[in-house]
Amino acid sequence: MTSTVIPLQKPKDISLDEIEAELKSIWLGQSGGKSTQVATRAGTFSMVVYEPEEFQQLLGALGFYDGPIDGIHGSKTKQAIKDAQKTYDLRMTGRVDSATLSRLREEFAKQPSERTEINNMNARGFEISDAIVSQNPSRIITLCPVLGEDEGVSAQVSIYCPIPKNSTIKPVCCEYITLRGTKEAFERMSDTILSLMVAELPKFVWWKATPNPEQELFRKLSESCNCMILDSCYFSDPESEFLKIQELVDRQTYIADLNWHRLSAWQELTAATFDPPERRASLGEIDRVTIDYEKGNAAQALMFVGWIASRLGWEPLSYTEEGGDYDIARIQLAGPNEKTIDVELAAIPTADWGEIPGDMVGLLLNSTNLKADCCTILCSETTGCMRMEAGGTAQACRTEQVTALTDQKAESLMSQQLQRWGRDMLYDESLAVTAKILKLR
Repeated sequence: MTSTVIPLQKPKDISLDEIEAELKSIWLGQSGGKSTQVATRAGTFSMVVYEPEEFQQLLGALGFYDGPIDGIHGSKTKQAIKDAQKTYDLRMTGRVDSATLSRLREEFAKQPSERTEINNMNARGFEISDAIVSQNPSRIITLCPVLGEDEGVSAQVSIYCPIPKNSTIKPVCCEYITLRGTKEAFERMSDTILSLMVAELPKFVWWKATPNPEQELFRKLSESCNCMILDSCYFSDPESEFLKIQELVDRQTYIADLNWHRLSAWQELTAATFDPPERRASLGEIDRVTIDYEKGNAAQALMFVGWIASRLGWEPLSYTEEGGDYDIARIQLAGPNEKTIDVELAAIPTADWGEIPGDMVGLLLNSTNLKADCCTILCSETTGCMRMEAGGTAQACRTEQVTALTDQKAESLMSQQLQRWGRDMLYDESLAVTAKILKLR
C-alpha cells in the first residue's frame, strides 16, 4: 500500500482536484511512471464508511483507555469500559450500551477544553477489511469523526493492492480515501464527500452508527446511495430508530440491516419445525409467543416479531412496556379468525456477554389450545434458554438448538451483503409490521 497525506485545513475551499491529482500520481508511481498500469484498477462499486468509534475516543479522553482508536472491541477496550462503568456506578458489562455512552458523553462535556485532547493513535482507515476488499471496490471513502474543536479536515489517499495468490495474475487495486475531522466539519463538506464517489458505479454507504435522518450528511448519503447499510445491534434506542428506518424505506431508500441477517438461523429453524404435515396444520393455533434476548438491545427480538407476524398475517393491536428486572414488553396482535396472539419480550441478563448486543437467547411458540401440536422451544447454542425450559412445558414441546449459519461479525455479514444487489422484500415487509407495533407504544 502506498500513501499520501494531504492537509485540507479549509473545508469550505476543498478542491476535489487535489485528491484526484494525488491518486493519479500514486497510480503512475506504482506503474513506474509508465502509462500502462502494472495493476488493474477495481471497478465494482464505491463505498462510504462512516466510522465514528466515539466510545474509544471518550474513554481515552477520560483516562480509561490508552490504546489505538481502531474500533476493535478487544480485551483492552473491554477492560477500559468496565473500569469506566465501575467508576460511574453503571452495570458492568464490558460493552458500551446506551446508558454507558450517555454517561461518557456527560463526563467528557465536564472536562476543561485543555484536558480533552486525545493522544491515542487514530488507526481508523489504516486497515481495510478483507471482506470488503474481496468484492473489488473501486473506491472506499472512510469518514473518521474526531472529538474536540473544528480544525478542518485532513485526508489520506492510498491505493490498496492485495497480493494475488497466483503470481501471474495482475493485482486488482482499490482507491482508499480517509477523511478526519469533527462532525461539524463533515456536515460542511457533505457535498464534497458525495462527489468523491465514482458516479458511474453503484454506491454503498456503511453507516456504523445510529441512523440520524436529521443529520445533513446522513440524509444526503441516504438519498444518493444505492444501498444504505446499517447494524441495528448498535442502535442506542432501537424502538425509535426502527421508525426512522421505516420512513427511509417509505421514501424508497434501499436499507440493509446486518443484524437482520443474524436472525436467519432462527427464521429457518422456526420454519423447519413446522415442515411436518401434522405440525403444519397446527401452525394457525399459535397464540402465545415468548422471546428472550440478551439484555441491552431489543432489535433482534422486535424484528423477529415483525417477521413471524408478517408471515402469519398477524396485525398489531397494542404494545405495553411493563419493565422490571427483565424489561418485559407485551404485544398483542390479531390473527385470522379473530384469534388474539400474546407476545412477551424479555431482556435476560447473561453472565457471558457476547460480541453482538441483543442476541436472541430463546423462543417459545405455544397455544392455549392444549390439543394443538405447535409447542416449540428454540434455544441459543451459546446461552441456552433455561428460563423457558424451567417453565415446566419443555417435555411437551419440540426443543431445538439454534446454531449460527455464518460468522455473525459485521465484516463477514458485509461481504455477503455486497453480493446482494436487489431489495430484500422479506425485510421490508417485516420491518413494516415492526414499525406498526412500535407506533402503538
